[in-house]
Amino acid sequence: MSWIRENAHNSLYKAYERLLVREVGSAQMPQHVAIIQDGNRRYADKIGEPRACGHVYGALTTERVLWWCLDLGIEQLTLYAFSTENYRRSKEELVPLFSLIEQRFVDLYNEEKIYEKEVQVRMIGERELLPDGVLRSVERVEEATRHFRKHSLNFALAYGGRKEIVNVVRSLAALVENDTISVDEIDEDMLTKLFYNNNALANVDLIIRSGGEARTSNFLPWQANGNECCSYFCAPYWPEFRRIDLLRAIRTFQERERERRISIVERAFSFLNEIGKVEVEEVFKLSRKACVISHEEVKEILRDIVPAIN
Repeated sequence: MSWIRENAHNSLYKAYERLLVREVGSAQMPQHVAIIQDGNRRYADKIGEPRACGHVYGALTTERVLWWCLDLGIEQLTLYAFSTENYRRSKEELVPLFSLIEQRFVDLYNEEKIYEKEVQVRMIGERELLPDGVLRSVERVEEATRHFRKHSLNFALAYGGRKEIVNVVRSLAALVENDTISVDEIDEDMLTKLFYNNNALANVDLIIRSGGEARTSNFLPWQANGNECCSYFCAPYWPEFRRIDLLRAIRTFQERERERRISIVERAFSFLNEIGKVEVEEVFKLSRKACVISHEEVKEILRDIVPAIN
């Protein structure tokens, strides 16, 4: 009977997955998704295998997630692969982990889909902290894909968000000290250009963390927290992360965006009503319509009622 239960479970899972695909496909897709891949070691402990195996299983999940994101039309994916804090781990764990990372970049270099889908592969982080073999494999695939612009796959390696900001501040201080710029010239755009890879990363729309922890762990504080992106925390360890977990995260982002648009439009209508240019009934009518319209249509509504102000 176990096979009957398993088949029933699989059928329900696939039906639910198809439902989620339809739901997220009918709304705005996040352009930049960032993922904290947490739980590899705990997954290995859970199944009674060495922790190095947990990282291997996690790498397989990473590959699947990349293809899922490409299929959904997500333009940019950033993965927190190795933080500066991870260097505190034992040598016995770090050696096989770096070997795995090096091999995964070799696999990316040889993966035909990367070239077919025009995926630019990049690394952000402290390059000088990486073993030579890892850095060579990273830079080889970066060079091979640097001309692609359709999709971006970014790996945060030897990365710490606070350290990145410290480096930016140091760069600014040097520019001011050398009279290259004045203090008055410093603005957000100038800071942005000084981040890793000249900040080739777009602002993050959705940040996902697996493994049950509800924190962002010093990951992309400028690009994510500064953009007030949507955060989604889920229980499965990274090797257990499923397509439905990704789809649920995207649905959460879409629901948040919908609520934000409604709030903005309702506040605008409330303001216009306060100054007596729009009737209360019209405010509610337009607000209800705003619940199901696109951002561009919201602008159209606002343009329509501008004459009432003049």
